Amino acid sequence: MKKWITIWVFLFLIADNQLFANDTTQPKARSTITGTASYYSKKFEGRKTATGEHFHHKNLTGASNNFKLNTWVKVTNIKTGAFVVVRINDRMHRNMKKKGRVIDLTRSAAAKIGILSKGLAKVRVELAEKPSQTSN
Repeated sequence: MKKWITIWVFLFLIADNQLFANDTTQPKARSTITGTASYYSKKFEGRKTATGEHFHHKNLTGASNNFKLNTWVKVTNIKTGAFVVVRINDRMHRNMKKKGRVIDLTRSAAAKIGILSKGLAKVRVELAEKPSQTSN
Protein backbone atom coordinates (compact mmCIF):
# COMPACT_ATOMS: atom_id res chain seq x y z
CA MET A 1 0.00 0.00 0.00
CA LYS A 2 2.82 2.40 0.87
CA LYS A 3 4.35 1.75 -2.55
CA TRP A 4 1.09 2.74 -4.31
CA ILE A 5 0.75 5.92 -2.29
CA THR A 6 4.29 6.87 -3.23
CA ILE A 7 3.56 6.21 -6.91
CA TRP A 8 0.33 8.27 -6.82
CA VAL A 9 2.05 11.17 -5.06
CA PHE A 10 4.85 11.07 -7.61
CA LEU A 11 2.38 11.04 -10.54
CA PHE A 12 0.39 13.90 -9.00
CA LEU A 13 3.53 16.01 -8.61
CA ILE A 14 4.51 15.41 -12.24
CA ALA A 15 1.01 16.24 -13.49
CA ASP A 16 0.80 19.32 -11.25
CA ASN A 17 4.16 20.56 -12.52
CA GLN A 18 3.13 20.13 -16.18
CA LEU A 19 -0.30 21.73 -15.75
CA PHE A 20 0.74 24.78 -13.79
CA ALA A 21 4.30 25.45 -14.94
CA ASN A 22 4.98 29.00 -16.13
CA ASP A 23 5.51 29.32 -19.88
CA THR A 24 8.91 30.96 -20.17
CA THR A 25 8.45 31.77 -23.86
CA GLN A 26 5.32 33.85 -23.25
CA PRO A 27 5.64 35.91 -20.05
CA LYS A 28 2.62 37.55 -18.49
CA ALA A 29 1.90 40.78 -20.30
CA ARG A 30 2.95 43.90 -18.45
CA SER A 31 1.61 47.25 -19.51
CA THR A 32 4.66 49.48 -18.89
CA ILE A 33 8.30 48.97 -17.88
CA THR A 34 11.30 51.26 -17.62
CA GLY A 35 14.91 50.30 -18.19
CA THR A 36 17.72 50.37 -20.72
CA ALA A 37 17.34 49.82 -24.47
CA SER A 38 20.12 48.62 -26.72
CA TYR A 39 20.24 47.47 -30.32
CA TYR A 40 21.25 44.29 -32.09
CA SER A 41 24.75 43.75 -33.42
CA LYS A 42 25.11 43.55 -37.20
CA LYS A 43 26.09 39.87 -36.86
CA PHE A 44 22.44 38.94 -36.19
CA GLU A 45 21.27 40.00 -39.66
CA GLY A 46 19.44 37.08 -41.30
CA ARG A 47 19.35 34.86 -38.22
CA LYS A 48 16.09 33.33 -37.04
CA THR A 49 14.21 35.04 -34.24
CA ALA A 50 12.07 33.41 -31.54
CA THR A 51 9.04 33.70 -33.85
CA GLY A 52 10.88 31.81 -36.60
CA GLU A 53 11.20 34.76 -38.96
CA HIS A 54 14.54 36.07 -40.18
CA PHE A 55 15.97 39.10 -38.42
CA HIS A 56 16.51 42.25 -40.50
CA HIS A 57 17.76 45.60 -39.20
CA LYS A 58 15.42 47.47 -41.57
CA ASN A 59 12.35 46.13 -39.73
CA LEU A 60 10.83 47.83 -36.70
CA THR A 61 11.08 44.90 -34.32
CA GLY A 62 12.62 44.15 -30.95
CA ALA A 63 13.56 41.50 -28.43
CA SER A 64 12.17 41.52 -24.91
CA ASN A 65 11.65 39.00 -22.14
CA ASN A 66 8.95 41.18 -20.56
CA PHE A 67 6.31 41.12 -23.30
CA LYS A 68 4.64 38.31 -25.21
CA LEU A 69 5.87 37.52 -28.70
CA ASN A 70 4.08 39.43 -31.49
CA THR A 71 3.05 42.16 -29.03
CA TRP A 72 3.34 45.75 -30.27
CA VAL A 73 5.09 48.14 -27.88
CA LYS A 74 5.88 51.85 -27.88
CA VAL A 75 9.51 52.52 -26.90
CA THR A 76 10.14 56.08 -25.70
CA ASN A 77 13.59 57.57 -25.14
CA ILE A 78 13.06 59.18 -21.72
CA LYS A 79 15.72 61.86 -22.29
CA THR A 80 14.48 63.09 -25.69
CA GLY A 81 10.84 61.99 -25.85
CA ALA A 82 11.46 60.35 -29.25
CA PHE A 83 9.51 57.12 -29.67
CA VAL A 84 9.00 54.19 -32.03
CA VAL A 85 6.42 51.40 -32.14
CA VAL A 86 7.92 47.93 -32.65
CA ARG A 87 6.72 44.34 -32.67
CA ILE A 88 8.33 41.93 -30.21
CA ASN A 89 9.58 39.01 -32.30
CA ASP A 90 12.55 37.78 -30.30
CA ARG A 91 13.89 37.09 -26.82
CA MET A 92 16.96 38.58 -25.18
CA HIS A 93 19.73 36.56 -23.55
CA ARG A 94 18.86 36.04 -19.88
CA ASN A 95 22.03 37.87 -18.77
CA MET A 96 20.72 41.10 -20.30
CA LYS A 97 18.27 41.48 -17.40
CA LYS A 98 21.21 41.69 -15.00
CA LYS A 99 22.47 44.64 -17.04
CA GLY A 100 19.11 46.40 -16.73
CA ARG A 101 18.16 45.86 -20.36
CA VAL A 102 14.46 45.67 -21.11
CA ILE A 103 14.49 45.71 -24.93
CA ASP A 104 16.91 45.14 -27.79
CA LEU A 105 15.95 47.01 -30.98
CA THR A 106 16.82 46.80 -34.66
CA ARG A 107 19.13 49.52 -35.96
CA SER A 108 16.16 51.16 -37.74
CA ALA A 109 14.15 51.34 -34.52
CA ALA A 110 17.18 52.53 -32.53
CA ALA A 111 17.77 55.31 -35.08
CA LYS A 112 14.18 56.53 -34.68
CA ILE A 113 14.71 57.13 -30.96
CA GLY A 114 18.23 58.48 -31.40
CA ILE A 115 20.38 55.86 -29.69
CA LEU A 116 22.67 54.69 -32.50
CA SER A 117 25.60 56.86 -31.43
CA LYS A 118 25.51 55.98 -27.72
CA GLY A 119 24.22 52.43 -28.10
CA LEU A 120 22.14 52.55 -24.92
CA ALA A 121 19.36 54.74 -23.57
CA LYS A 122 16.93 54.83 -20.67
CA VAL A 123 13.49 54.05 -22.11
CA ARG A 124 9.88 53.48 -21.19
CA VAL A 125 8.28 50.51 -22.96
CA GLU A 126 4.50 50.25 -22.99
CA LEU A 127 1.92 48.12 -24.74
CA ALA A 128 0.69 49.68 -27.98
CA GLU A 129 -1.71 49.04 -30.83
CA LYS A 130 -0.44 47.76 -34.16
CA PRO A 131 0.43 50.85 -36.20
CA SER A 132 -1.54 51.55 -39.37
CA GLN A 133 0.20 50.85 -42.68
CA THR A 134 0.49 54.57 -43.43
CA SER A 135 2.40 55.39 -40.22
CA ASN A 136 5.44 53.23 -41.01
